[in-house]
Amino acid sequence: MAALGRTASLVARGGTATGCGGKRLPWRLGSRAQVRALSLHEYQSQGIMKEMGIAVPKGEAVTTKEDALRVAQQLGTNDIVVKAQVLAGGRGLGSFANGFKSGVHVCFTPEDAANKAGKMLGQRLITKQTGAAGRPCAKVLITERLYMRREMYLAFLYDRESQGPVIVASSRGGTSIEDIARDDPDAIVKIPMSIETGMTEKIAQDTAEALGLEGAVGQAAAEQVKLLYTLFIEKDATMVEVNPLVETPDGKVVCVDAKINFDDNAAFRQQEIHALRDTTQEDPREVRAAKADLNYIGLDGNIGCLVNGAGLAMATMDIIKLHGGSPANFLDVGGSANEQQVTEAFTILNEDPKVEAILVNIFGGIMRCDVIAQGIINAASVLNMRVPLVVRLQGNKMKEAKQLIEQSGLRIIAADDLDLAASRACKLAEITHLANEADVDVFFK
Repeated sequence: MAALGRTASLVARGGTATGCGGKRLPWRLGSRAQVRALSLHEYQSQGIMKEMGIAVPKGEAVTTKEDALRVAQQLGTNDIVVKAQVLAGGRGLGSFANGFKSGVHVCFTPEDAANKAGKMLGQRLITKQTGAAGRPCAKVLITERLYMRREMYLAFLYDRESQGPVIVASSRGGTSIEDIARDDPDAIVKIPMSIETGMTEKIAQDTAEALGLEGAVGQAAAEQVKLLYTLFIEKDATMVEVNPLVETPDGKVVCVDAKINFDDNAAFRQQEIHALRDTTQEDPREVRAAKADLNYIGLDGNIGCLVNGAGLAMATMDIIKLHGGSPANFLDVGGSANEQQVTEAFTILNEDPKVEAILVNIFGGIMRCDVIAQGIINAASVLNMRVPLVVRLQGNKMKEAKQLIEQSGLRIIAADDLDLAASRACKLAEITHLANEADVDVFFK
């Protein structure tokens, strides 16, 4: 897929896909709830769509070169596409760590498809969305190649502006929706919907017209639109994005490539779908944090941030940047964390080799400062704290928290002023960095 869910959301609102330091942050960053829209591989999304009666190409995901040959032969065609199953956009323009170019290949014999699959499997695919480390390719999708009279774009998502679902449709597809929005914004049509009324025949027909289809093909497209909306609602999806939706020479409308995100808050209703989650495609720190119900996003800096509240997290990262430092993460323990969660948060930060200092910035409201302090003490007592720790605690139970830290006997640098705390964290990170380069141990416990 060329476009991802947050981009589609921003396009629907007329915005641009920007983030903190180029890093994608949660869409509902201000929410305490863990916001993780489950993302599935292409073959998994197509499987769900097929169960719902939605037209998708024939194909199967495989894990070995031998299975790739078997499936390619079973397709009964010499027009075969091999697609790396990696949760990242730009697969076709990516490259593998072994030097093999592109995660999407058109092949004309089953043997060629099998050979291409063998060069992808077990390798890491690097795209514009994966970072330099890339992501592992454990499966490839062997699918039929469809001839396309035209390529279109279609997405279903929720829109805050209209307070309900919205359809984003374009007669231009097969390329990045961001590029279409930039170069030809009139080519994108947004159709707001009522969550109470749902899909209607008129909305389905209007969507087909927005796709540039009419007559029998338009009716076929309208039927696919209805089925896609049913999937969107019944499966608790936060986004269904089809790019491209294609018209074939024989007048069929087929979803060739799709990306579906699912609401984690509905995991109890959609257990089978959420069991498909592939954690190998995620940052292991974020996976670990999610298990502890912590809001964590890894960034590219060297100063670990532990805060309570998304706004405070953003402010903390900003002030670190103002002092010449770079945040290593966004870590929000929220307003209801307990000592065990705080300890786990510190463990994640301390075990991150990129982190060279930790800044704790807590404003006690619902979250009590003494609970944070006890968690800090627990973590520092049992962990081999390899980096300096700067703590700023203000608000509810602040005095009790400071007393706990003073009585702990641990080497914790306290600061009441956020500007001072950030400045100290940045300077200590520099010291740690120099010490690491000189292979000198620095005390912090």
